[in-house]
Amino acid sequence: MSAPIGRFAPTPSGRMHLGNVFAALIAWLSVRSRNGTMILRMEDLDIQRTCPENARLLREDLLWLGLDWDTEAQPQSQRTAVYQAYFDRLQASGLLYPCYCTRNQLHSVNAPHLSDGTYIYSGTCRNLTDSQRAAFDRAPAWRVQVPDRQWTVEDLLQGIYEENLATDCGDFVVRRSDGLFVYQLAVTVDDGLSGVTEVVRGTDLLSSAPRQMFLQELFSFPHPTYGHVPLLLAPDGRRLSKRDRDLDLGYLRSRCSAEQLIGLLAHTAGLLPQPEVISARELVDLFSWDLLRPDSIVIDTALLVP
Repeated sequence: MSAPIGRFAPTPSGRMHLGNVFAALIAWLSVRSRNGTMILRMEDLDIQRTCPENARLLREDLLWLGLDWDTEAQPQSQRTAVYQAYFDRLQASGLLYPCYCTRNQLHSVNAPHLSDGTYIYSGTCRNLTDSQRAAFDRAPAWRVQVPDRQWTVEDLLQGIYEENLATDCGDFVVRRSDGLFVYQLAVTVDDGLSGVTEVVRGTDLLSSAPRQMFLQELFSFPHPTYGHVPLLLAPDGRRLSKRDRDLDLGYLRSRCSAEQLIGLLAHTAGLLPQPEVISARELVDLFSWDLLRPDSIVIDTALLVP
């Protein structure tokens, strides 16, 4: 089996929180345990929410944790021409169409939704005539038409995940109405062109995998292996987030060592029977996907920060 090519792909919209660090640690250990290659890529597509200073802090925090990388990819904000080329390929295939639906229409109580509240696009704008499109006075988003077909993800941790894009997602956006290319298109192109063979990230992105597999097929990219790690929850059951500044690296670095933090996360993951002071490098030989827990984890921060 060839050595894997993995990646960190953080969004520099703020300091990493403990959940981000957890996903980065598992991605790094999985690659390093098999002598693979790690790529760092800043997913800064939305320049209104990201900034170079945050990217600098992300690099600094990763190195403080001992999570190094072999190469840094070009930031997404500098790759618009690349994404445009692949957008043009989709357009030439006849699979793209403009969508004029507003946010309120998409989230209307009358629109189809999954049990978790996620809306399913019903194809409202798919068959509009030229005259109907001309009647709108706003720029459209662009959607790709999906097939009525089941996609199966054989996840390293979550097991089998299946989704029919036509019934469980609907045609999805690849470029926003403001011209910004969206995550699904950009990450598929970047992973494909970088030769990424293993994608490790949080379970909140598991439903993105079938959409990306569909685009990979259209662009003739091979499917990577996926590993979706559990989300970390605060003691009150809340999901950790950058917005709430829950235990971000700025806070943690002033209160504990990198080895303390790595030891707590390794215990949380199931790699250690109890928290201990240990470096990321020392964990490499202990890593196994078979030891990891698949479900969301409430993290006991009292063990880390007095």
